[in-house]
Amino acid sequence: MVCYSGRVMSETATPKKQFLSDRVAHFTESVIREMTRQAMVHGAINLAQGFPDFPAPAEIKTAAQQAIAEDLNQYAITWGAKNLREAIAQKMRAWHRVEVDPERQVTVCCGSTEAIISTLLAVCNAGDEVVIFEPYYENYGPDSILSGAQPRFVRLRPPASPEGEWTFDERELRAAFHEHTKAIIVNTPNNPTGKVFTRAELELIRDLCVKFDVLAITDEIYEHILYDGTRHISMASLDGMQDRTITINGMSKTYAVTGWRVGWTIAPPRITDAIRKVHDFLTVGAPAPLQEAGASALSLPESYYAKLAEGYGKRRDRLIPALEQAGFQCFRPRGAYYVMTDIRRFGFPDDVAFTKYLVTEIGVAAVPGSSFYRDANDGASQVRFAFCKKDETLDAAAERLNKLRGHLR
Repeated sequence: MVCYSGRVMSETATPKKQFLSDRVAHFTESVIREMTRQAMVHGAINLAQGFPDFPAPAEIKTAAQQAIAEDLNQYAITWGAKNLREAIAQKMRAWHRVEVDPERQVTVCCGSTEAIISTLLAVCNAGDEVVIFEPYYENYGPDSILSGAQPRFVRLRPPASPEGEWTFDERELRAAFHEHTKAIIVNTPNNPTGKVFTRAELELIRDLCVKFDVLAITDEIYEHILYDGTRHISMASLDGMQDRTITINGMSKTYAVTGWRVGWTIAPPRITDAIRKVHDFLTVGAPAPLQEAGASALSLPESYYAKLAEGYGKRRDRLIPALEQAGFQCFRPRGAYYVMTDIRRFGFPDDVAFTKYLVTEIGVAAVPGSSFYRDANDGASQVRFAFCKKDETLDAAAERLNKLRGHLR
């Protein structure tokens, strides 16, 4: 017998409880964020995580500073400051000709990342399935699992040539839809591939959503970062989709403020009500003064967005030749600010070994392609680079990457 605090306990021990949720056993920590940590440890140039290393627009920073100076430092309305929600609705109307009620359809969240998990928690039940194109932004799979649903993957296949497009098999997509399908996540422009879904592809997805009564959750965070005359089409603008689309967006990428964590959802009122409940108990609200700055950002003239895309186009066209000279096969992106590459010419056993060597010996951090796939083997020959960096950063990375030529086979 053993005594604890005056109580007599049996020597027969009660079996220990498993304190961890079964859900977390299905996925790892973020590989993207881990590569940023590795870059810091080894003093490497960080082309892994997609955050700019150049300043945000001065007028947006001034708006944030002014909001803080005016003591807008307490809770905003849980689902978003009124003027920001109105600005979001106005921008959706101006750019996509979609009418949005800012009082009943917009929820401001702590970044688009929270917007996505709040949406999935609001609409998914156990036994539901969520269709996800792969390679995919690494949060989508874990978010689906956390919401109780099962991800169902449809493969995006790399282009046959550097100038080609990532494509999917229509038959494979059709086969992914059935009575248990609750939603499909469409990220366009796409991270990590840079694919911009065409109108025909979106209309096919629309037709399947209507046929099987499925929701479309569209991550459009890179909507203004486009190249080569490519056009972004918002799913909610298609006939028949406004009542079954949840549009996810935010400030991070368009305005170079990834650390501000201001994102939003636009959804039909009934779904918005559910999202707001999850959001309220998950994070309460996004930073109040930064929401005020967000309203200012969304009122920038059209010329700002043209200049944004032009600047990123120059960065893309600066990095890709350097990667090709070093020995990478590059898949030219049509949108977003990433380049997916093929590393088979270097003779490493897989992408993890390659990116480890890259960060420790070459001094450049990238993301192993396997982190964007359900099966690590499918991404074992791919690596992603981010080019949302200053020219001098990209040039310094190019100089270091040239050391890889000795590994070419």
